[in-house]
Amino acid sequence: MNRIVFFILLGSLLTSCGSRRKVKAPPTPPKEVVVKPSKNTPNFNNALEYIAYFKQTAVKEMQLFNIPASITLAQGILESGSGKGRLARVANNHFGIKCHDWTGARVYHDDDKDQECFRKYKDPNQSYRDHSEFLAYRKRYAGLFKLKADDYKGWAKGLRKAGYATDPNYPKKLITLIERYELYKFDKKSKRSRSKKEQTIKTTKKRHTVRKGDTLYSISKLYNTTVDAIKQQNGLNTTDLTIGQTLIISSN
Repeated sequence: MNRIVFFILLGSLLTSCGSRRKVKAPPTPPKEVVVKPSKNTPNFNNALEYIAYFKQTAVKEMQLFNIPASITLAQGILESGSGKGRLARVANNHFGIKCHDWTGARVYHDDDKDQECFRKYKDPNQSYRDHSEFLAYRKRYAGLFKLKADDYKGWAKGLRKAGYATDPNYPKKLITLIERYELYKFDKKSKRSRSKKEQTIKTTKKRHTVRKGDTLYSISKLYNTTVDAIKQQNGLNTTDLTIGQTLIISSN
């Protein structure tokens, strides 16, 4: 009898231990991902504030690259959600430009595919400059520069045709923004007439890719210009440079 009781107790003990081994701890809930804004990222409440902030930058880009200021602003509003989109906040990327041959900083974001690579900038003005260069130095957009600088409708349709966006309504969206906020006015302002003296001066534009050890001072000496001139031509608010960054250098 004692043996029977002993084996019953032993079986209960083993069963109890086995059942405890099978119990799994509840999974740890995933940590909430906090999106931190990039440095030098301005905040906007609406499209009007966005336009007021970037209108001068867009006009300056038109004067340098002959891209309608209205198109640049409309694309910025649309692509960045008036500066409130994730790419604009974490990467200062206002035009949704992907990495391609980019060697600088980058972020990953779901777009046409999951976790695609996008360019990241220190300053939103660098995003505007890169947008200008992206259009100006790629052959597929060459036909756009044959249009008049104030032909925003032609530009809107041409961008879609050249493959800038896959959305078939992309031209209509740009044109709607331009006409709603009267962005075409900036195209006229950017065509300010120069004095006869200014028209006789030939300006040579060069591109300089920032290398290790470069400073604005050393670059200004290399091209016989000034630090302030380089900052103004490239929309820079600081003297900080990034390796691989492209600067436009204008000298007379």
